[in-house]
Amino acid sequence: MEKRALHSPDLTARNVERIAELFPQVVTESRDAEGNVTLAVDFDLLRQELSDHVVEGPQERYRLDWPGKRAAAFAANAPIAKTLRPVREESVDFDTTKNLFIEGDNLEALKLLQESYLGKVKLIYIDPPYNTGNDFVYEDDFAESSADYLARSGQRSETGDRLVANTEANGRFHSDWLSMMYPRLKLAKNLLADDGVLVVSIDENEHASLVRLGEEVLGDASYVGEIVLKNSSKNDQAYVSIQHEYIVFFVKNRQANAGVWVEKKEGLDKIYAAFDGFRKKHGEDWAAINAEAKAWYKTFQPSDAVYGSKHYDWMDARGIYFASDISGPNDGQYVYDVTHPATGEVVKMPASGWRYPQDEMLRRIADNRVHFGGDHTSVPKNKTYLANTEYQSLTSIRYVDGRAASKRLAALFGEKVFTNPKDEFLLRDIYRAVGVTGDDVVLDMFAGSGSAMQAVLELNRDGESACRFIGIQVAEDLTETLKTAKGAAKQITTNAIKLLMRLGRPVTVAEITKQRLRLVHEQLSGLLVDSGFRVLKVDTSNLADTLAAPDGLSQDTLEGAVESVKPDRTAYDLLFQVLLDWALDLSEPVVSEQIDDREVLSVAEGALIACFTDDLSDTVVREIANRHPLRAVFLDAGFATDAARINAEQIFRDVSPETEVRTI
Repeated sequence: MEKRALHSPDLTARNVERIAELFPQVVTESRDAEGNVTLAVDFDLLRQELSDHVVEGPQERYRLDWPGKRAAAFAANAPIAKTLRPVREESVDFDTTKNLFIEGDNLEALKLLQESYLGKVKLIYIDPPYNTGNDFVYEDDFAESSADYLARSGQRSETGDRLVANTEANGRFHSDWLSMMYPRLKLAKNLLADDGVLVVSIDENEHASLVRLGEEVLGDASYVGEIVLKNSSKNDQAYVSIQHEYIVFFVKNRQANAGVWVEKKEGLDKIYAAFDGFRKKHGEDWAAINAEAKAWYKTFQPSDAVYGSKHYDWMDARGIYFASDISGPNDGQYVYDVTHPATGEVVKMPASGWRYPQDEMLRRIADNRVHFGGDHTSVPKNKTYLANTEYQSLTSIRYVDGRAASKRLAALFGEKVFTNPKDEFLLRDIYRAVGVTGDDVVLDMFAGSGSAMQAVLELNRDGESACRFIGIQVAEDLTETLKTAKGAAKQITTNAIKLLMRLGRPVTVAEITKQRLRLVHEQLSGLLVDSGFRVLKVDTSNLADTLAAPDGLSQDTLEGAVESVKPDRTAYDLLFQVLLDWALDLSEPVVSEQIDDREVLSVAEGALIACFTDDLSDTVVREIANRHPLRAVFLDAGFATDAARINAEQIFRDVSPETEVRTI
């Protein structure tokens, strides 16, 4: 019966295993700091295997570099002794929901999710901290001071003297931002499915760095484009008034994701309604309808989606259409006479001939799919119907009124409690366009106001999918935010603090996120939508630290080590750490029952059965074995004697030999 030491996966060890698959001869054995035998890479042999490709020494190369990059890479790979603890009282529909909300540092949370969600996430959306020169809430161990940055980057001597002019006053902030993002993107990449998409909201300060960083982590071919979002003007800004932000897209694998991304055109409902009115007014006077349609389109601003369809200004009995080009390829392959149906004269032909062969052209004319002018002097046109062209490729320019999302969120809470929330309906449309469907997983590791998670629920509201979300948000203290907030942001932060105090909740951003999800759940009650969420919190391991130096051991410490589970941890705490260790989905349903007066937890109808009582009986063990679970786990201290443990192993060998049995 295997006993497990529970911690996040060691990604360095995984990388060594990958190298071993390609070059087994370069992997050898070594001993770590504690004397344990581990696999290690002989880099001299690896260089020999890659002798035509290794870049050595000062040779120039194309790459993204910054002070602190190595430490950031180490931060991504280093394992942590942490776990995720479920919090039923803060959850909604804990037993049935497939959605997760994780409270804690996203670097730690992503490490904990590595096994359970490896290659399973369809879309990762992140709205990271915009780099405005302020400190980050995510202050990782490798963050550095200005003095450290100057020394590391060669701009200050050992005695502290400046070596270069002060032209890089904010360079440290670029480095800090990159060091914060790099390990998180490396971990996020592992979670993406082969056809997965990474979507990032960013402003001009780190747009260039983000694109380079994304290409470094996901590959040179990963960047596939961006949406430019027009926002409010900044008339007091020097040089150029920046009036836009970006939504940047990366794909994990272009072969797996061909990029057939389409979206429904906006404003169609207004267009159809207007033409219905024109038809009622003018009957089949198509010219009159055309004239009124042209005038109607002019009432819209160029930024309005309706204006973008202004070329759809004709109508016939079949529907709304625009008169499009019917000319052929430049070689003039199809040249023949076409007669005007009203005048009987041969119409003017395009210089390059017709698009269709003559028989096809005659069929289209007979089917009233060719638009003729008033007489034969004008070139006929093709009829391209709006009903057949309602979808278009994802467009790169968007006019989105950011105030609309703020107003909707304020209406939901009854007051403004968050500055600049992202537009949940824009995100919903992006999910739909890039192919998020079925039971796909969407992950947001900077959950903030919760817009990305509500967008998943809005997508599911239409009944076209049952997608799931995983949101991660650190418990950022709003009282600290209030100290540096100014103007409207200060009032909004004050509103949020007062709201949370009235609710009796901690005054953190994570609590605002959860409260939004609760309010949206209330809005969606009665609909067949999973709008619940299971709250998990990053915490220290459930196992007590029993490591001690040899000279520090005593009879008391040895006896204490037997009880390795921390006294404040519950059976559900242990269960979720086991789910992580066994790489199982954290949203699987859990059923609790009593067997021989002991609590037994069953996950996903027998995928895993656990009993963490400290006084196991043969009755419990045999009943669990009789159910033939795929996996079973017990508390090591639950066996009173070694004989009891051996007896349990024998029961499983006899009754359910296929079950994998472990203890913690």
